Amino acid sequence: MSTKPAGQVTGSTDSVMYITNKSVSDYTLDVLDPLSRNGAITLRSKGRFIPTAVAVANIVTEEMLKGSSQVKKILLDTESEPGIGKMTSTIEIFLETKKQDP
Repeated sequence: MSTKPAGQVTGSTDSVMYITNKSVSDYTLDVLDPLSRNGAITLRSKGRFIPTAVAVANIVTEEMLKGSSQVKKILLDTESEPGIGKMTSTIEIFLETKKQDP
């Protein structure tokens, strides 16, 4: 997982937001537009910022867009430096909007 500036969103259909040191409320609002526009977004975070990513996903899916969005998948991993180096946990949370029946 590469490090990007806080809140940077890339791509058109596979949007990715890198969660770092902004507040949960800032990220929550930042997620809404690309999620509604593209139908999906991936939240990526590592280390001490993982709880922020989890909080954002919970607020979006359980409070703000309850019933119209969901967590599709969560990937957990660990990055390590070569040799016996520092290990850092990483997370990817895939959010998507639910399909509305006509």
